[in-house]
Amino acid sequence: MSNSGKGLYLDKLIDNILNTKLEYIPSASVDHAKNRLFDVIGCMICGANDCGNPALLELIRDWGGKPEARIFVHGGKVPAPMAALMNCVMARSFDYEPVSPLVEGKSIPGHISGTTTMTAMTIGDMQKVSGKELLTAMLVGDDMATRVLLAGEAGGTRRGLDHVGQANSFGATAITGRLMGLNHEQFSDAFGLVVDHLGGIQKQISDTAVGFKLSQGNAARDAIFSVNLAKAGWSGIDDALLAQGGYYDIFTEGIKDPELLIKNLGKQYYSDGTFKPYPNCRMNHSAVDCAVDIVNEHGVSGDDIDKVIMYVSPGAMHDIIGAPFRIKNSPHASAGFSIQYSVANVLVRGSSKPEHYTEEAIRDTAISDFITSKITMVELTQGGMESGRVKVIMKDGQEYDVFTEIARGDPRRPVSKEDLLAKFRGNIEFSNTVSVENGEKILKMVGDLENLDSTQKLVDLLIA
Repeated sequence: MSNSGKGLYLDKLIDNILNTKLEYIPSASVDHAKNRLFDVIGCMICGANDCGNPALLELIRDWGGKPEARIFVHGGKVPAPMAALMNCVMARSFDYEPVSPLVEGKSIPGHISGTTTMTAMTIGDMQKVSGKELLTAMLVGDDMATRVLLAGEAGGTRRGLDHVGQANSFGATAITGRLMGLNHEQFSDAFGLVVDHLGGIQKQISDTAVGFKLSQGNAARDAIFSVNLAKAGWSGIDDALLAQGGYYDIFTEGIKDPELLIKNLGKQYYSDGTFKPYPNCRMNHSAVDCAVDIVNEHGVSGDDIDKVIMYVSPGAMHDIIGAPFRIKNSPHASAGFSIQYSVANVLVRGSSKPEHYTEEAIRDTAISDFITSKITMVELTQGGMESGRVKVIMKDGQEYDVFTEIARGDPRRPVSKEDLLAKFRGNIEFSNTVSVENGEKILKMVGDLENLDSTQKLVDLLIA
């Protein structure tokens, strides 16, 4: 093991990033990575023209610069940090990509894949790396970000901060550094530099601002910048993670146990474990599940409903999720982070799809009138933070009452591969940018990614 003398745990993490080979990684983790990759690609295509994204695209193109890396869907080359920023923001736009890193069967809060997969694709395209190397870099980056989250007290960040802008930065640095050929010392410096760029606040979500998705891209942008600085000879702080004034000291409530950073290192490669079946905040999903089950099993129509009682966990009730629905700074964020909107949408429209989270659909008075006249919120006394219960009382007196402890998509209640493929194809259809034919080619290419000679061939299919 190489040892820079700067940070023993960081040294071991860097050695793993540098020395991992795809053959070392369990096949189940590799298969899961492929599923996450095509799922995020679909979500990115879905979000290509979401609110704020055309303006961001125009800014990036106006700024110009060295034509290094491609912007997906829209095309054109810009400096790599800005291409990755744009690609990651598009991926997060419908809040639809994989979440919740899985460690030894337990999910922890996280939103990693929207950053790591798009960073790997952006740099992989620029560096013309093989599919095998793309997969390997992605997996070590996911693992790095998850371990950083896992070891932190209080969910990995101080209150009010958003882990997306912090743990993801370490994961994206791992990916970029590996694909750009950093050595051990340069890696230590890159991590020591990216600490200077960590950010992201939960207030973007609670104020339902377009900015809720920005941290997803900032993490990639700043990681690529820091890797390039390190490669150019810049030094960073000695121990990015454990030093006084480093990550755990400044951005978290402390570290639970530094051994968590390296437990089963090189044997287990951790990553997001939950696939989202609905394009809204994960905390909405159990209640949405209840509404979907009621609609599918009983064929209810919104017009025939007299009253809806939604039972929501105390944590969600006192969060923006459980607040009365109203459109604030961004219609999309207002709806996506509202459990009232997300459930009413299913009961009125019969399903939960990306087209239901466009501004036109969100401003449809049929939904707001339904919420105002028919929905009552009650605190849930069973289950956990993400559990939900929905009781629908029909005008004819019939009642349907469904409780969901664990929403679909969780590893304990997984969605099928067929469901993921249908989701991908639905995103392609909704976006109407990348062709259906190219969508099928993407699925085939990702399925055999370890035999792909150049990531550029995959990205070629992503340009509308």
